[in-house]
Amino acid sequence: MRIVIGSDHAGWHLKNSVISCVKALGHDVTDVGSFNDEPVDFPDIARTLTNEIKSGSADRGIMVCGTGVGASIAANKVKGIRAAVCHDVHSAHQCVEHDDVNVMCIGAQIIGPWLANDLVAAYLNAEFSTDEDCRRRVEMLHEMDQS
Repeated sequence: MRIVIGSDHAGWHLKNSVISCVKALGHDVTDVGSFNDEPVDFPDIARTLTNEIKSGSADRGIMVCGTGVGASIAANKVKGIRAAVCHDVHSAHQCVEHDDVNVMCIGAQIIGPWLANDLVAAYLNAEFSTDEDCRRRVEMLHEMDQS
């Protein structure tokens, strides 16, 4: 898969570990910043990251900020994006399996590199369920995007 990764200044140090993990799992990575601890506005990074997904240049995204919350809010403002904060392995795979999430958000001030690697693996190995209920509900989300 093609994975786009972004972070704000609070998440950039964990982002490097996430990039290494994604590459080790055999995926291609596009890094959209930030590239140091200088303050940056997470909505700008989220916009760049989600544009990569919407254009088809990336299949999924991973955002790293202090808590993951701001990144999730910003990404979810973009039509066609379904972002979720994941700080446990179950949520990391189930958000894809049940809700077809295309952006996972994690908090560098909440989790460390080892757990982040487990979350990334669970997220990237998950596939959207063929279950009719899950498909119907995600279609309802698409309809909500249109209104």
